[in-house]
Amino acid sequence: MENEENILGKEKIGKLMRKFSIPCIISLLVNSLYNIVDQIFIGWGVGYLGNGATNIVFPITMICLAFALMFGDGSSAYLSLKLGEKKKDEATKGVANGIIISTIISIILCILTLIFLQPLLNVFGCTDNLREYAIGYGRIIAIGLPFMMIGTTLNSIIRADGSPNYSMTSMVSGAILNTILDPIFIFIFKMGVEGAAIATILSQFITFILNVIYIKKFKTIRLTKQSFKIQLGTAKRVLLLGISSFITQMSFVVVMAVENNLLVKYGAQSKYGSEIPITVIGIVMKINQILNSIIVGISVGAQPIIGYNYGAEKYDRVKKALKLVLRLGVIISTIAFILFQTIPDKLIAIFGSGDQKYMDFACLAFRTYLMLCICNGIQIPSGIFFQAIGKSTKSAILSLSRQVLFLIPSMIILSNMFGINGILSSGPVADGLAFIIATILLLKELKQLGGVKSQSQTLVDDTSTDNQLEKHIVITLSREYGSGGRYVGRLIADKLGIKLYDKDFVIKVAKETGLTEEYIENNEQKRKTLSSLNNGYYFGLNNGDELYIKESELIKEVADNESCVIIGRCADSILHERDNVIKVFVYSDMEHKIKRATEIYGFNKEKAEKEIKRIDKLRANHYKYYTEKQWADHSNYDICINSDTLGVEKAADLICEMVKEKETQLKLKESIA
Repeated sequence: MENEENILGKEKIGKLMRKFSIPCIISLLVNSLYNIVDQIFIGWGVGYLGNGATNIVFPITMICLAFALMFGDGSSAYLSLKLGEKKKDEATKGVANGIIISTIISIILCILTLIFLQPLLNVFGCTDNLREYAIGYGRIIAIGLPFMMIGTTLNSIIRADGSPNYSMTSMVSGAILNTILDPIFIFIFKMGVEGAAIATILSQFITFILNVIYIKKFKTIRLTKQSFKIQLGTAKRVLLLGISSFITQMSFVVVMAVENNLLVKYGAQSKYGSEIPITVIGIVMKINQILNSIIVGISVGAQPIIGYNYGAEKYDRVKKALKLVLRLGVIISTIAFILFQTIPDKLIAIFGSGDQKYMDFACLAFRTYLMLCICNGIQIPSGIFFQAIGKSTKSAILSLSRQVLFLIPSMIILSNMFGINGILSSGPVADGLAFIIATILLLKELKQLGGVKSQSQTLVDDTSTDNQLEKHIVITLSREYGSGGRYVGRLIADKLGIKLYDKDFVIKVAKETGLTEEYIENNEQKRKTLSSLNNGYYFGLNNGDELYIKESELIKEVADNESCVIIGRCADSILHERDNVIKVFVYSDMEHKIKRATEIYGFNKEKAEKEIKRIDKLRANHYKYYTEKQWADHSNYDICINSDTLGVEKAADLICEMVKEKETQLKLKESIA
C-alpha cells in the first residue's frame, strides 16, 4: 500500500477528496433515492395513505438491511484484513461464510415477516386506515427480502474486492429499473402499493443477479463449492467486524418505532389525525436522508486521508482535510435549511397532493422538525473524524448521540408536554444538543492536535548476536504489563547470543508505512473495547489493521532468517504452525506488577494499578481481535511462567533450557528424516 500512502500524504487534499468521496456519495444517494422514488409514485397514484403504509413497512426493511450490512461489511472487512495478512484461504472462507449466513438469515427473516407481518406492523404504529395498504405492500416486500439482503451483502464484498464501479453499477441499475417500473405498475396496471412493491423487488432482483454473476469474477479470491461450508469461528468473526453497521442501522429502527407510535397517539389527539403525521414525518426523514447521504459521503471519503495523515503526524493536512469537509458539510446543510424553510410546500408536493390539513402539517413539519438541520454539517463529519483518528469512544458517542441519546428521550418528554408539536420540536432539540457535544469534542481535539509533539523514545534493541545455537529457533514472548517479561526476553537473548526484537519493529514499520514511531508505539498492540464501533472499511484497512499486517510481515521475515526473541505482537499466533518456535507467556501478581511499575515508570501505586489493568485489557482485546483466541489462555503457549515465583533470572534460565531441549528435538527429527 506504499503508493497509496504516498498519495494520501502528498497529493492535494481536494483531488483526494474527489477521488474518494464521489463514489461514496453516489452509492449512498442511490440507496436513499430507492425508497423516495416509490413514495413519489405512490403519492400520486394512491395518495398519502399509501405513503403512510410504506413508512410503516420501512422499519422492517431497515431491520433486514441492518443484518445485510453486518454480513456484507463484516465480510469485506475480513477480506481486506486476511488479504493484507497474505492469508487468501482464510479470506475466501470469510467471504463464503458471510454469503452463506446472509442467505440463511434472509430466508428466515422472509418467512418470519410473512408469518408475523400484522404484529410487526402494529409494533411500528400501523393504524386501521393504513392496515390494508401496509399488508398489501409488506407481503410483497417480504418476498423480495432475500434478494435485497444477499444483493446488499455482495455489494459490500464486491467493493472490498477492488470493484467499486461494478458495485455502484449494480445498485444504479436496480434504482433505474425501479424508477421505470413504478409508474408502469402503479398507473398503467393500476396495482397501487402492490405495484410499487413488485417494482421494488424486481429491481432488487436485478441487483442481486448482477452481484451473483460477479462471484465468478472475484479478483482477489476464488470461491468454489467447497468454500461454502459454515465455520462457526469464522462466521462469528465476520459478524463482529460488521457489528458497527448493524448497530447504526438498528438505531434508526428504534427511532422509527418510537416515533411512529407517538405520532399515532398524539396525532389522534390533534386536528391532523394519526395518518397525516406518520406519512409526512416519513417523507421528511427520507428527504433529510438525502442531505445526510451527501454529508456522510463527503466525510467518509475524507476518512482515509485524515486517518493516514494523523498517523504520520502531518497535522496541517489533517486540519486542511477536516476544514474542507466541514465547509462542504455546512454549505450542503445551509442549502437544505433554506429549502426546508422557504419551499416546504413545493417539496411535499413532489410526493403527491393532499387536503389542506396535510399541506399545513407538512409545512409545519419541515420548518420545525428540520429547523436545526444545518447542525448536521458539523455533527456528522465530527463523528467520522474521530472514527478516522481512532478515537473510538468519542466516535461512538457522536454517532449515537443524535438518534439514541437525545432524539428518543426528547420525543417522549416533549410529546407528553406539548403533544404532536412536541414530537416535531424533538428534532431541533436533538440536533442542537448533538451539535453542542460534537463542537466541544472537536474543538478540544483540534486544540490538542499537534500542540505537544513529544520526541519518540524508540530505541534499537541492543542485544548481542554471538549466536550460541546450532539450530534455527525463535522464542516468542507475550507478557503482562509490569511482569518483567521484556527483561526476561532480553536476558534470554543475551544468554543465547541472539537478537531481541521489540522496538526494532516500530522503526521498520514507521519506514514502510510513513506513520510516525510515536504514533505506532501509542497504537500498536492496543485495541479499545469500543473499537468494534469504530471500523470504517469503505476504503479497506484502517491504520490499526495496517500496523498489524506490517508487523506480521516483519515477524515472518525475521523468523525465516535468524534465531531470535520476539516480544509480543501476536507473534505466537503468527508463527504457530512452525515447529522451531517456543511460545512463552510471562505473568505476575498485581502486587509485584505495581511495584515494578512504580520503580520503573515512576507511577504512584493507584495510577500504576489502573495503568496495568488498562494496558493488559488493550493487549487482550488486540490479541483476541486478530487471532480469535484469548490472550491469557495457557493453551496458546508452550510455557506460562510467574516471574515472581522464579525471578526473572531463573525464568530466563528455564526458557534457555527449553531452547536447548528444542534443539535436541530438531536434531533428532532431522536425523530421522
